[in-house]
Amino acid sequence: WNQHLKHHQCSVTHEEAPAKKLRLSKPSKSAALHVDLCKASSSTDALQYLLTFSRKPVEAESVEGVVRILLEHYYKETDSSVRLKIASLLGLLSKTPGFSPDCIVDDAINTLSSEKSHQVLAQLLDSLLVIGSQLPESPAVRLRLIEVAYKNLSDSSFGVRTKCLQLLGCLGLLEAPLGKDSDGPGPSLAMRDVQSIISDYFGDQDPRVRTAALKAMLQLHERGMKIHQIIYDQACRLLSDDYEQVRSAAVQMVWVLSQLYPESIVPIPSSNEEIRLVDDAFGKISHMVSDGSWMVRVQAAKTLGSMLQVSPHFLEQTLDKKLMSDLRRKRTAHERAKELFASGEFSSGRKWADDAPKEKLDTNTVNLIASGACGAFVHGLEDEMFEVRNAAVEALCQLARSSPSFAEKCLDFLVDMFNDEIEEVRLQSIHVLRQISTHITLREDQLDTVLAVLEDSSRDIREALHELLCFTNVSTKECIQLALLELLKNLNKYPTDRSSVWNTHPYFDTPEPDMDDLAYIAVLVLVFNAATSCPTMPALFSDHTFRHYAYLRDSLSHLVPPLRLPGRKQVYGLDSVDCGSGSGSVESAQLFLQQSLNRVSTIQNLEAAGAPELLDLTIRDLQRLGELQTELAGAADFCATFLRCQLLLMKALQEKLWNISVPLILKQNITVTAAAQQVLDESYKLEFLYSGLENRQVATIHHVRLQAKALQLILAARTRHGSCEKFLQDVESFQRLFLTELPHLQDSFVEKLLELLPRLSSCKPVEQVKILQTTLRQSGLLQLRLPEQIHRATATIIEPTGESDNPLRFTSGLVVALDIDATLEHVQDPQNSVKVQVLYPDGQSHVIHPKPADFRKPGPNRHRLITQVYLSHTAWTEPSQIEVRLLLAYSSSCSSRLGWTDAMDSLHPAEGTVEGTIPFSKHVKVFIMPKPARR
Repeated sequence: WNQHLKHHQCSVTHEEAPAKKLRLSKPSKSAALHVDLCKASSSTDALQYLLTFSRKPVEAESVEGVVRILLEHYYKETDSSVRLKIASLLGLLSKTPGFSPDCIVDDAINTLSSEKSHQVLAQLLDSLLVIGSQLPESPAVRLRLIEVAYKNLSDSSFGVRTKCLQLLGCLGLLEAPLGKDSDGPGPSLAMRDVQSIISDYFGDQDPRVRTAALKAMLQLHERGMKIHQIIYDQACRLLSDDYEQVRSAAVQMVWVLSQLYPESIVPIPSSNEEIRLVDDAFGKISHMVSDGSWMVRVQAAKTLGSMLQVSPHFLEQTLDKKLMSDLRRKRTAHERAKELFASGEFSSGRKWADDAPKEKLDTNTVNLIASGACGAFVHGLEDEMFEVRNAAVEALCQLARSSPSFAEKCLDFLVDMFNDEIEEVRLQSIHVLRQISTHITLREDQLDTVLAVLEDSSRDIREALHELLCFTNVSTKECIQLALLELLKNLNKYPTDRSSVWNTHPYFDTPEPDMDDLAYIAVLVLVFNAATSCPTMPALFSDHTFRHYAYLRDSLSHLVPPLRLPGRKQVYGLDSVDCGSGSGSVESAQLFLQQSLNRVSTIQNLEAAGAPELLDLTIRDLQRLGELQTELAGAADFCATFLRCQLLLMKALQEKLWNISVPLILKQNITVTAAAQQVLDESYKLEFLYSGLENRQVATIHHVRLQAKALQLILAARTRHGSCEKFLQDVESFQRLFLTELPHLQDSFVEKLLELLPRLSSCKPVEQVKILQTTLRQSGLLQLRLPEQIHRATATIIEPTGESDNPLRFTSGLVVALDIDATLEHVQDPQNSVKVQVLYPDGQSHVIHPKPADFRKPGPNRHRLITQVYLSHTAWTEPSQIEVRLLLAYSSSCSSRLGWTDAMDSLHPAEGTVEGTIPFSKHVKVFIMPKPARR
């Protein structure tokens, strides 16, 4: 027994020894730092050690120990630069994920009492701000930090005062602590309003502190505290500060108060008059449009655009430079007559200026709307800096959209901006006019100015103008004719504008029909669009017009609307889809879509008899539905792709494919491997090619992906020994990411896997594969529930057309530029995801990432890509075709609709990230001919 006990004690000792060794094998960060700092022979060495240490990550459990070592060295250190670095590290370490900095608050606060360097003190306060921000649920800590800030506000250094104000703005309590008596124990600050403390520093001698005080007050507002109205007068005085940063912050402060108290009445200085606060603020901010700093002018102009509650009279005065009534309020005729009657006499005219005003007016003391807002936008639109002009145009747009009368008055000013020297301003003014087009009607002289822009060499400008003409009302019939003629001229000068011009509302024309004439097509598109709202027009059409309508309805269906043409639909093949594409047909199509999904939901599992035939039939129906109903094309295509994945899995898991002789396994593996890879590829298309998906649909897609990975694992095990470890990690990740969706995945593959997970983790690889194969076959088909709207990302290449037989010739070894013009629909973040691929006849492939500036956004969910790709190759003996298409790049680790970020942080990037591209446009073929260089 003793021997057995000794043996047991030895075994325990033997088991404990590795545990100690394991604990020591991960060296303590604090111990390593302590050794380094002890080795430092000078402050320079210590600073170098700290810089090296700051670049290395620290585990959450080591942070407190590291802070203790840093503070220990902090009190010994005489060099302020080293203490500054330590103070900086305190804030950096407190942001370590998984670490709660409440245990170091006291130590960090204690360092302030002995610190003499203003720079280090400011850095310590900055670190305390970071610590406080990490503890939002601890009001006691916040109150202590506010006390610290208050005590240091009297410091002589502007940097310290600035940091204290910043701390008050970010951590100041939004409500006074309850149950605290002002006579009782505790800090007196608790009962003092944080706003009054901050506002005391609006008059600080240092402009940086004044700016910090204003920004701290704005921070309180952003956090939800209602700023007191008494601050308004102080903020208004700061509008005339000598420093632009102060004036800029004061503009924001005045705007905030005008939104909080718009209807409050404030007195006008040197007058008995009173005015609404929002009107007074509007006048004061308007005055800042003439500020000496262009940055303040930009901010003032932008701010004016969001002051929608201002009175119409004050608003309209911004477009008039004339001062009204010599800065006086106009008296009514009754008031003037009453005054004359009371005096008993009228002006005799014998005395010079006997009817002059009695009181003397000091114009410097009057800052009414008349002197403030007078001509504010006129000044802004004529400013020397294009940024100010742009901001003024944008502000006009916001105000005009909410006031039709103001929109009419600012029309001339906006049209004048079409002639600005800067393209960005011209483009902005066109976009603005488009946004307020419902409120305005262009006169002929204004239309002349607008149409002159069609001569602009910038494609963006011309296309924006085409868009504007689509939605603008004109005053006379002659204006329509004038617009039509100018558009046809534009088409003649710039043939590449044809798709944009065809989008513009046409009028009428009766030349001999020639379907190769771009101008004729433009006119027809216009006429057919006009006919939708004018039922009498089709009666005036000639026979060839009906034939051309049938042709264009098929070839340009996105531009030519469906028309009711009685007695013509049988002759020209205009079927009932055109005539009945109203809301009723969409509803019936939605019902058919849902019925199709309900039909396949009856399939019990992937081995069910007759299931492949049912899926095949449903997929075909959904594809046809997407072609007939463009509104449901995205949803129908999404469902068809999902069901195609299920069909591929069914065919790959057929019993006859697995019960075959060994010599045929290799051939069968190739077939099934291709199917598994196709399902994986389709799953990435489902996830990244469609927008509007909810978390349940994303979970369903990842479920399909897991099935495909399981199939790949089973195939790998047949030819070589495979491991399920990576697959089991994927299952666990799925469980973490879609925990809320698991109740909707009943009887699914993943639900069965999670039940078998303990067994799978412990059994041998051969048994694991058998379990996976059985589970995969018996898993039920998930029912797909559609969200309200699903849209598929699509791209159409406009240029090159691929119709030219003339090759692009260039010298081999050099480059030739190929213009690319494409429209993108429902693409999320195109600047980062859209790429251009060029395929050469010899199999080479080049992928080009367009610049962000190459993308335009003409409308919601629409983008335009206008770029150039450079082609180069060695010499060819004869011309050949290259293929150009657009790709959509994706990365599973940055999917916005998944919670990948937290789950994937623990994985290695190569394991956690799957990147790829999806072709989402038809390829266009272009002839090129690289010629040999001349000797």
